[in-house]
Amino acid sequence: MDLTQLQTFRVAAVDLNGQLRGKRVPSSYAGKLEKGAVRLPVSTLNMDISGADIEGSPLVYETGDADGILLPTSRGPVPMPWLERPSALVPMWMFDEAGQPFAGDPRHALARVLDRFDARDWQVVAATELEFYLVDRNGLRPPIQPKTGEVLSRANVYGLSILDGFEAFFDDLYDACEAMEIPAQTALAESGLGQFEVNLNHQDAMKAADDAMLFKTLVKGLARKHGLCATFMAKPYETDAGNGLHVHFSVLDKAGQNVFDDGTDAGTDVLRYALAGCLDAMQDCTLLFAPHAGSYHRLVPNAHAPTAVCWGYENRTVALRVPGGPPVARRIEHRVAGGDINPYLMLAAILGAAMNGVDDARLPPAPIIGSAYDQSLPQLAPSWSNAIDRFASSPHIARIFDPMMIDNMVRTKRQDMAIVSQMTPIEQAKLYLETV
Repeated sequence: MDLTQLQTFRVAAVDLNGQLRGKRVPSSYAGKLEKGAVRLPVSTLNMDISGADIEGSPLVYETGDADGILLPTSRGPVPMPWLERPSALVPMWMFDEAGQPFAGDPRHALARVLDRFDARDWQVVAATELEFYLVDRNGLRPPIQPKTGEVLSRANVYGLSILDGFEAFFDDLYDACEAMEIPAQTALAESGLGQFEVNLNHQDAMKAADDAMLFKTLVKGLARKHGLCATFMAKPYETDAGNGLHVHFSVLDKAGQNVFDDGTDAGTDVLRYALAGCLDAMQDCTLLFAPHAGSYHRLVPNAHAPTAVCWGYENRTVALRVPGGPPVARRIEHRVAGGDINPYLMLAAILGAAMNGVDDARLPPAPIIGSAYDQSLPQLAPSWSNAIDRFASSPHIARIFDPMMIDNMVRTKRQDMAIVSQMTPIEQAKLYLETV
């Protein structure tokens, strides 16, 4: 995409809450991005959910609110089809003056984890399944179905009539995904009123995270263009289904062979080591799978979201599912995260925990048979405050994330919790509706 043909374009990095932070710049910047022409305070990537500085953060006054340097990621510019005037977004990540990665940047956190796989000559291949609701543009109410002009009154799981009712939106969504090189696959109507799921194809893990972030931005922007609102809130409606973000991943060796595949349905010991690592760290990683106040309303029994720390073969009640199919495609499906997560931090937690398990060569407990909801099993962190505390002191987390990232995340979430605790449920919904 030729940035010089645009009047302006956007440059942005992603903060800890999954928000794009950046600038609108003239086309004359196109040839200067690689030279560090765009600078932002490093504290910009450590804002609370309302967009304010973190009180007492060492990134603010102790450093003089020093700048970091934004450099383009390997993704390159992507169009922004939800805008009226042609423009582009250049995804960036932050470095210091010496050219070193800023440890508080979520994308660098994922890169740090992927370096551990690179050291073994392994490549992680990942895919995401993203759920979202289309709602009325003025708030959390069912939307008007464009084809009928009537307020959507019922859900219809896998119903084509619901999808076809929003044909113009989904046509634009697929066109935009193609233009942005986001590998959108199937779309389906989910069990909630106005809820949909779109699956993105398997690819390199960093690109999978980039695509999940861009897809969320795209869906919210296009919904507004169509007179709707889209939300990835984990639990928009108390009595309706929550939004999940499932991740499938496998690992290829330098010969391109899946290290989880032993030619049988059971999979290799490496598969089981990765499962054990994910299970060991899962309670302490809950904060990254459920980062907001409403996230915990989704994690309740018998609501199609896992609550127990367990795994199984072809079992959708567990946190870690090993899907069926041919052994060459053996993989892990991590089912815990809500749609409101930061894709980089979520994938860093999953893959970092898996690599911890591989390094330790520990085997997991036996796979669960039957419903995990009906068995006495360890549970995810039960509350937001408990999840923050566990994340702050966990030895598992310390093996995955840089100390600065851990400290920044804990400060951010404690300030978020203080803000949200003063809000009514309606005020919380307004805050989170399109933010997450």
